[in-house]
Amino acid sequence: MIGYTSVGTNDLPKALTYYDALLAELGAKTAMEDEGRMRIYAGGNGAMLMVTKPHDGKPATVGNGVMVAIAAGSREKVDALYAKAMSLGSADEGAPGDRGNGFYGAYFRDLDGNKLCAFHMG
Repeated sequence: MIGYTSVGTNDLPKALTYYDALLAELGAKTAMEDEGRMRIYAGGNGAMLMVTKPHDGKPATVGNGVMVAIAAGSREKVDALYAKAMSLGSADEGAPGDRGNGFYGAYFRDLDGNKLCAFHMG
């Protein structure tokens, strides 16, 4: 059910050097990158990890830049999951849409403020 997890950083080059080396131990490769902002690593089992500067421009802290992503399986399921989250009282963090490179996603926060993403690749 979980597609990828993200971790925030205040020093992207340093973090990428660390994660390049660490995740090479698992055979992970770069799956997607927005240079200067983020890199997503993918392992052989389908799990992914994103290392990113927080989107809001504020410093990364434990929790800021951390997000759980749910692999929805289709664009229609992303839309449905987002609609369900909104109906349950979630805060909107970004309506469903194409984010580039075949990534279709919607962002929202649960009732405790945890950031979630429903997504589909393709």
